[in-house]
Amino acid sequence: MSSEPWTIESIRDALADPDLVQRFLSEINRAPAHQLLTVFAKWERIAKDTLAAVQRGRELAAYEARGEQPPGEWIDVTDRVLDEARRIRARGTARPEHVARTEGTS
Repeated sequence: MSSEPWTIESIRDALADPDLVQRFLSEINRAPAHQLLTVFAKWERIAKDTLAAVQRGRELAAYEARGEQPPGEWIDVTDRVLDEARRIRARGTARPEHVARTEGTS
């Protein structure tokens, strides 16, 4: 975003995602007058964060396109994610074996 002040239009444009834009417009249009600045500030922060994330993603993609490692320290959490998936499966949540056994038994 340039140094221009944020507007409803610039926040809408920065959000980009149609569902997020609809939510923003709904909130800003339904806010009582005394809450308008609070709602606006909330969505201005979300828009700024969205633009920063997009920019960071583009920077990381550029490193990858050049075959370089991105700067900074990266923490591999693969084992933690796999452990959590095993715990979820152990509780019986969305177990593929269960789905396979029950298919065609209607």
